[in-house]
Amino acid sequence: MLSEPSAQVSGDPSRVHLAGAGPALFRLVRFWSRRWVTATAGETAGDMSRVQDVLVLESVDAASARLGEVSVADVAYELGIDRSGAGRMIGVAVDHGYLARASSGEDARRATLTVTPAGAEVLTGAHAFQEEVFARLTATWDPGEVESFARGLRRLADETGSES
Repeated sequence: MLSEPSAQVSGDPSRVHLAGAGPALFRLVRFWSRRWVTATAGETAGDMSRVQDVLVLESVDAASARLGEVSVADVAYELGIDRSGAGRMIGVAVDHGYLARASSGEDARRATLTVTPAGAEVLTGAHAFQEEVFARLTATWDPGEVESFARGLRRLADETGSES
């Protein structure tokens, strides 16, 4: 049996107000990872390739902001999967016209990935959906709480995204 949440916060009484925050974060991740598949697929509910396209596009977008040129290995790192799995997902996104593959300007043996205009439209739609869900989930909150929570989420995502 797990101990009380307050006892799990490093035994530091000054951090007792954080008790349960970590498990709550992971509970949210589990909840949304299960529902996101059908919600983002839109008119083709359950179409896993659409979700994979969004995941790959967001990975390429994030990696390009950090690195410039993006490779299959960079996407694999962003997604937390192996290169072969990332390569298959990238291949589908290329086939759908959302990504373009080209030779690297730095190393001709290496392929680089860029988001196409069609891919940018998919990303824009996915981000609009994400904003809509956030607004719906926080609709009954005090505006100051929503602003503070949004600021904290962006900060957490930025700090997490900067780990390399």
